[in-house]
Amino acid sequence: MAGLPFTVDNTLGALLVGFAASCVLFGVVGVQVFSYFRRYPQDKSIYKGMVILIGACELLDQILTGHVVYFYLITNFFNPAALLIGKVSWSIILQQTAGATVGSIVTLCYSIRVWRFSNRNLFITATLVGLSLGHLATSIVFTVQAFHLPTLPAVANLRGIGTIALGLGAATDILTAASLCYFLGKLRTGHKNSDTLVDTLMRYAVSTGVVTSAVSITTLVLFNVQPHNLIFIGVFFVLSKFYAISFMATLNTRRSIRGRGTDRNQTSDAGATRTTGLQFNSRIPETPTNITGSMGVWVASEASAQESSRQEHIDLQYVPRFKEPYSTEVDDYYYQPRAI
Repeated sequence: MAGLPFTVDNTLGALLVGFAASCVLFGVVGVQVFSYFRRYPQDKSIYKGMVILIGACELLDQILTGHVVYFYLITNFFNPAALLIGKVSWSIILQQTAGATVGSIVTLCYSIRVWRFSNRNLFITATLVGLSLGHLATSIVFTVQAFHLPTLPAVANLRGIGTIALGLGAATDILTAASLCYFLGKLRTGHKNSDTLVDTLMRYAVSTGVVTSAVSITTLVLFNVQPHNLIFIGVFFVLSKFYAISFMATLNTRRSIRGRGTDRNQTSDAGATRTTGLQFNSRIPETPTNITGSMGVWVASEASAQESSRQEHIDLQYVPRFKEPYSTEVDDYYYQPRAI
């Protein structure tokens, strides 16, 4: 037994540990989904739909993961040979597809962020979309071929397509984070407030990309180095959870970041109003020229010096009211920048 590439620890043990970790992370996803609907009840339907879709995919992924563990640890408790010579469980195959689907949805959403912050750079956006769709397509091919495997250890025969799928996922994460950092870096103005906001967004981009790409690369390495045990499957169990957590964290942190800035806007010279690449919210505005809903969003005007006497009493009387945790309009900071 010592000379065999598999043991109870690196097969059944790996599945159990991976399932336990995925349960914890699934709980985190559930809390984030609940927090989203509680804090943003007036959010756009498309965002609510994406949250519901990702939540449903994660629920399906967790059910499939639970079935895998139950099938090999409970149903075949007195038949350990089922892991080596038995037919591959359908749930372990579909779990790979469910996890890849979540990852592709999230990376496609991040491609929209790159599209916005890059001033609609078609080349880089098309590259990210192509990588995301390629990741999903190769995962589906892997699923179809896996149903023809005679035994679970025979998954090593699919090392080629599996490596391509995992590699595309990792490449998408790295390129997305790098693109966001690059285009956000171009928004630096030399002013402390705006540069601080840019630094914050860059940290968000790096942190979300590093975790998912690290797990993807770890799974990729384990799949190629130790394809005859199940450690790589245990690691893959948690990959989609990190994608979902990063996506939900992006949505749920919009309000906290909005306190320091809003959308990535184009410069407008219409009339006397002018905004820079990053427009900032202010709880005590200088010169009110525009109000969005109940959020009290103000844009500084170049004509403020001439109108200061006329607006002085408004400045003293008006203090924007931020309704927490609800608001009549949700600022689409990450996905729908708009010029005021």
